[in-house]
Amino acid sequence: MRALSRVISEIEKQAKKHPYPINYAVPDIWDTNDIDEKRVLSDHQILVDPYAFYHSALKKIEAKAQADIDYQKPYYQSHKVKQQAGPGSWIKNSAVYSMMVRASGGWDHDRDGKIMVNNPEGFREVGTFLKAMVLLPWILEMGFDVLYLLPISKYSRANKKGELGSPYGVVNFYKIDEELSDPLCGNLGVDVQFKAFVEAAHILGIKVVIDIIPRTNSVNSELIAQHPDWFYWLDVKQEDNYTVPAVLDVPPVTSAKPQYAKQIYESPEVLEHIKKFRVNPKDQDPKKWERVLKLHSEHPEVLLGDLIRAEFGLCIAPAFSDCINDTQPAWSDVTYFRMYLDHPDGAKKYLKDYQDYAPYILFDVAKCSFNPGVVVNQPLWDSLSNIIPFFIKHFGIDGARIDMGHALPLDLVAELLAKAKQSDPNFCFIAEELDLKNDTLTKQKGYNVMIGNGFTAEPRVFEHELNDFAYQLSELAIPVFALGETHDTPRLAGRPGGRVLARMLSVLNEFLPNSVPFLNSGQEVFERQPMNLGLDCVPSDQYQLDPQDPNYGKLALFDAVSFHYTDQERRVLPSLLKQCAAIRKKYQGMLNDVKNTYPLWFSHPYDLALGFAYLKGEKGLFVIANTDYNCDRNQIINTGAIPSELTSGKRVRKIFSTHSDEVWEMEIGVTFWLYLKPGEVVVLERI
Repeated sequence: MRALSRVISEIEKQAKKHPYPINYAVPDIWDTNDIDEKRVLSDHQILVDPYAFYHSALKKIEAKAQADIDYQKPYYQSHKVKQQAGPGSWIKNSAVYSMMVRASGGWDHDRDGKIMVNNPEGFREVGTFLKAMVLLPWILEMGFDVLYLLPISKYSRANKKGELGSPYGVVNFYKIDEELSDPLCGNLGVDVQFKAFVEAAHILGIKVVIDIIPRTNSVNSELIAQHPDWFYWLDVKQEDNYTVPAVLDVPPVTSAKPQYAKQIYESPEVLEHIKKFRVNPKDQDPKKWERVLKLHSEHPEVLLGDLIRAEFGLCIAPAFSDCINDTQPAWSDVTYFRMYLDHPDGAKKYLKDYQDYAPYILFDVAKCSFNPGVVVNQPLWDSLSNIIPFFIKHFGIDGARIDMGHALPLDLVAELLAKAKQSDPNFCFIAEELDLKNDTLTKQKGYNVMIGNGFTAEPRVFEHELNDFAYQLSELAIPVFALGETHDTPRLAGRPGGRVLARMLSVLNEFLPNSVPFLNSGQEVFERQPMNLGLDCVPSDQYQLDPQDPNYGKLALFDAVSFHYTDQERRVLPSLLKQCAAIRKKYQGMLNDVKNTYPLWFSHPYDLALGFAYLKGEKGLFVIANTDYNCDRNQIINTGAIPSELTSGKRVRKIFSTHSDEVWEMEIGVTFWLYLKPGEVVVLERI
């Protein structure tokens, strides 16, 4: 029996045990199935019988399944589709929706003003795979056929940041976090519920990509018990003095390249820092270590880290940025894995008494892609490189992003990619590469798409960074995500330009060349509150909302939140994206071929305007944006970069606008002009 069928069957059983009425509200936009039995509330919520609501939604998805397809396998294995452009190349023709299940499916179901893991009636108010399944048709309708899931593995609740802790503080890569299960599914485990989620996605034609974190792990990792030598240990007496050491004469946030080794190891702060580390407890005293493990097995409610602290005076050392002189403090909830059993090879000639120092965390240790050791920690590498094959085999996932992949040993990256593609030749890899100059190297490593720097460049319209970003995309060796925000950045609607900027960039990203449209969950309802203060943020970004808002000051990566699904304009951007998806589907082959791509020019290089023409034979599209989100503008469009035979005497019809449904036609030539409203994006079709 399919996992999805098992979930449906179990919900039927639970419904008999829990008769209606039940106090359970959901946003009206979750009701993609238009369920009959509901009570419409005045605040864009509906009261439903949760069992009937989810049962109806899942049955509608299940009805689309074909009997001869095994939806538990990766999508392109079960559909037996060969990728003409190479393994994982399908991402180039896709659009990606980023989802943190815990946040995207979070809702105050009992309407008491707060999000609880389990409310007093026993219903889970943080997001679950069950609730995420209900969102799938809505996501697909907006044109997104790839789900990129933030970490779903079991994470630590100790040493946590915020109310719930970060899903990046993983304690066990091979276990899915139990809180992503839903009590509405009875006793079905979280593994079955995730399998059902992947099946439901595959039935709808949606691929599932997960985030894995092989560079870091929780300071309370379950691996500590078996492999204390895989971690870095600190004398607890030095814990209060544990800070990120400064290095003189090196600019802020400098990558730890080998040429900086001399400056690093001549820094007095660095030398004091590495003296704080100690040999792991097992190697210090094997007999005492066994006693501690025995005590922990007898008292599992006590953290192993607390026992080690008491018996050995040691604790796991927190990780920090792999860039020199980064102002970020140490990351209290995670640590680095010890990828090599010796120090960075490049440190030998600068570090006096090299072999006398215990394993330590430092910028060059973290950035071991630049500064590897000699002695590989092979058992660790084997464990890390088997994560993705495990998820392919057991859950049928289709791709992965490797968190901090830029800091991993290059040989380990190659091993990760090779093992995954042995399990699924069509597996797709997303590179956490932000520098567009590394496009060729990223492609050579075997990645299929890179994240890029759109989240910093695109919102800076008046600094012309949006245009600088967009007009170089056609030259890149690998596609890049077209995005204005991520889970680590400010929200577009919270930046200068607000909703006008958010609408403009969300639509424009559907049509940028050599790119993959990417939407961050919540962006479609103009969410202003960031999920994290990671990149390009300032502290005040945390307080975007009214102090009376239940989400005020909360960050989704650490706290229990819900997105503003009941916003008055909650249907505006989804409707526009649905229209864009139809255009993209019709012209997909042409849009994804840089040979058909021509930049549009304007009256001045620094005009607040952006545009591209996509032309092949008699077919063609012109995508034009007034990037001034404050003012109307008469934009003069220059087609000088396009062969004249493709434009001379041609007529176009307006088929899309972010601001108007009016349809009109016009003749174009070397130049033509358009009157556009603030942030307006139009699409013209050649006729």
